[in-house]
Amino acid sequence: MVPEKEELEDLSEEESEEEEEVDPAAPLRQPIVAVLGHVDHGKTSLLDYVRGTAVVQREAGAITQHIGATEVPFETVSKICGPLLREGTTTLPGLLFIDTPGHHSFATLRSRGGALADLAILVVDITEGFKPQTIESINILKQQQTPFILVLNKVDKLPGWRSRKGSFLANSANQSSMATQNFQTRLYEIIGELGNHGFDSALFSEIQDFQKTIALIPTSVKETGEGVPELFMILMGLAQRYLRGNLLLDDGSSEGTVIEIKEEKGLGKTLGVIIYNGILKASDSLIIGAQPEPIVTRVRSLLRPKPLDEIRDPRQQFDAVKIVGAAAGLKVVAPDIEGVVAGAPFYSASNVDEVDEALDKLSDSMKSNVKCTDEGVVIRADAIGSLEALAYELSAAGIPIVKASVGDVSRRDVVMADPSEEEYRAILAFNVKIHPDAKTERFETGVEIFESDIVYRLLENYQEWKQKIKEKQAQHLREDFAHPGKFEILEGHTFRTRDPAVVGVRVLGGRIALNQAVLRNDNSAVGHIRSLRSGEDVLKEATQGDEVAIAISNVTVGRQISEGDVLYIEMDERAILTIREAGVKLDPIEEDIISEMQKIKRKDQPFWGR
Repeated sequence: MVPEKEELEDLSEEESEEEEEVDPAAPLRQPIVAVLGHVDHGKTSLLDYVRGTAVVQREAGAITQHIGATEVPFETVSKICGPLLREGTTTLPGLLFIDTPGHHSFATLRSRGGALADLAILVVDITEGFKPQTIESINILKQQQTPFILVLNKVDKLPGWRSRKGSFLANSANQSSMATQNFQTRLYEIIGELGNHGFDSALFSEIQDFQKTIALIPTSVKETGEGVPELFMILMGLAQRYLRGNLLLDDGSSEGTVIEIKEEKGLGKTLGVIIYNGILKASDSLIIGAQPEPIVTRVRSLLRPKPLDEIRDPRQQFDAVKIVGAAAGLKVVAPDIEGVVAGAPFYSASNVDEVDEALDKLSDSMKSNVKCTDEGVVIRADAIGSLEALAYELSAAGIPIVKASVGDVSRRDVVMADPSEEEYRAILAFNVKIHPDAKTERFETGVEIFESDIVYRLLENYQEWKQKIKEKQAQHLREDFAHPGKFEILEGHTFRTRDPAVVGVRVLGGRIALNQAVLRNDNSAVGHIRSLRSGEDVLKEATQGDEVAIAISNVTVGRQISEGDVLYIEMDERAILTIREAGVKLDPIEEDIISEMQKIKRKDQPFWGR
């Protein structure tokens, strides 16, 4: 049943009974909303629609390359929502959006308390469903416990769907039965995919408790803006109802996060930052997390983009301001900022005591929560947040970590990885450089270094390499231990009867090789294979289907062996156990040969091979 408009309004009017009581007159800051999702699913297009801009068209390849921030004032939100957001139902001054590149985890953006964003929008192309970066985003949102809404974008691409500007609910009532059925099919598939990741979800109009159920909001942000009114109404309602206690405006010194470092003509190096708490003044000192140690510097100027303008690609000149309160995105011009990296935390201070206090807090902020073990891979990342995101994915895949650090890969990292077991002699480097001395050490030691700015790709590349290591180890086992093998002596193919006996054989299964012992089906071992030939070619081994001549020592044809006999390669019981433990893959015929050998051996040894 589709709810009435008044039912939707309840979300922005009611206070949660479980929410801590907050002075209703207390001023609130605008919530920080992160926009995430797979490449080209419509993250930047959503904000372009709201801003009336075309940032996405100015990006390289129409893909977001840097983190951006846009303030959307309440007046714009109210205009978008129209009658869905009644006057007086919210005291929020607007929304601050962070647009993250599809190839870069927003986990690099941290506040001192954890995730920088108060809320998140996960954009999914309804016609494509979940993609690798969708799953990566879900894992990070889960890890950082960030509440989120899932936007089902590109609803206009569904067969038969007629998209119109405005409310999704109003427009969905006028669709054909075919279009409705197509929509319902995709909706239920995505609900199922979210369920696989541990989330209950439903179409936003069918949700009773938004704290327990992820809201799905269909949109068409590039074509008509269909569904955007409901999206903004839900965002404002969730923030007002459930996050109000976290949005109280603090009038103390500011706390924030660096989102990018950029060279600006006429200004030099600048910091793109998000202030998530407190107030930053143009007269303040800045204490910034950096490598190898924190930086204390002075603000030269604060440059704030105009409302609805984009911090990374503004259409208009920034406004020079003297004071900025949270939450806000702005450019900061300051000297001596070498060593600052994206994702670094910063604090402002107006006196020496506040500087000392900020340095103490910064020390805590620069520590990661990565658990290291005595053995595992070495990981490096450009920021603590991305380091923890990478560690989270490795932990989920059961891959231990011996060392985790922020910054470029050093020679010491290679030395640390070198003594490890072969499958752990690797360094995973997320969005960082490799020092020249580390490259030299790498070639001398053979330690593998994987580089990428996509977490899941690092993991995939490492796992592919690890699988090759296991296959190589399995091949060594095949060479070091007797392998299952079964062969038949061909009729009329005795070339020498003894010293050694030379006979023609057909390999019925598995492998026969030099120096392997030969076993009869009465459990008696007879001789060893001294040579294998095929015509004039000397062989090391022969496999199923091959017909070759072999020389067998210490036997005489007609006595220990005869034409037509089916013989086996003798296997040590420990060799079978070793092959099993190492995960060497045997084909069904090889497994049958081992079963036949077990029957032969158990006539004398009942528990052989168990």
